[in-house]
Amino acid sequence: MNPSDSPFQSTPELAVEVRGPVLWLTITREERRNAMSHGVLAAMAKSIAAAQSQRDIRAIVVTGAGSKAFCAGADLQSANAFTTDYSEPHGHLAQLLRVAKASYIPLIARVNGTCMAGGMGLMSMCDMAVASGHAVFGLPEVKVGVFPAQVLSVLQHLIPRRVLVEMCITGEPITSAQALQYGLVNHVDDDVDAKLQWLLDRLLDKSPAAIRRGLYTMKKVEAMSFEESMAFTESQIALFTLTDDAREGQKAFQEKRKPVWAGK
Repeated sequence: MNPSDSPFQSTPELAVEVRGPVLWLTITREERRNAMSHGVLAAMAKSIAAAQSQRDIRAIVVTGAGSKAFCAGADLQSANAFTTDYSEPHGHLAQLLRVAKASYIPLIARVNGTCMAGGMGLMSMCDMAVASGHAVFGLPEVKVGVFPAQVLSVLQHLIPRRVLVEMCITGEPITSAQALQYGLVNHVDDDVDAKLQWLLDRLLDKSPAAIRRGLYTMKKVEAMSFEESMAFTESQIALFTLTDDAREGQKAFQEKRKPVWAGK
């Protein structure tokens, strides 16, 4: 494919790179602690949306450049840190969170350092997260007179409510060990890349069709009542079994061999 024909294009603030079956989105604002800009958010949303139609992309990694910060949140040095147009109902961060919610490709946050404020939103919108041992997490918005409003939409169901309230109203950070204890991240390792690869290896050898349809199912049932979710999933399981991957998986099991996934 000619690079100009690729659906993925880097910007000065977001490196977009395809590494085999994994799409890497790296905020390249290291001098600003990888603080979000409207350009970063728009480019990230565009890349995640474009990946949905690329069957060879099996996972998306979201991270920041360097080793000090994953994302420090909104760039408070900007005159328009939180919005560019008050007459526009949809903000850039909100639009990115919507795109991430609709993704059927697993999103993995590689938390390589400080993760604060809006950065907590980027981490929480991901399906899984791997953090370095020196990473710290926080919601310091109250210290500058605002509140982590949009972040709550993706964070509120990840950690215990009392922990969330304390983080929101005190602005005090937590360590990576606490983040692991509270279920905010999946793994903490001083070698964050080795642990990320360990996780990717266990994802990439599984059925692409099952993961794609499975994430769709998981995200749909989150907002349903018990009876609604049962009615939905009892029909979904039948559709799972009709895929080529399901037939191959069962055949490979019976023949005691590794499956060869078609991804459909």
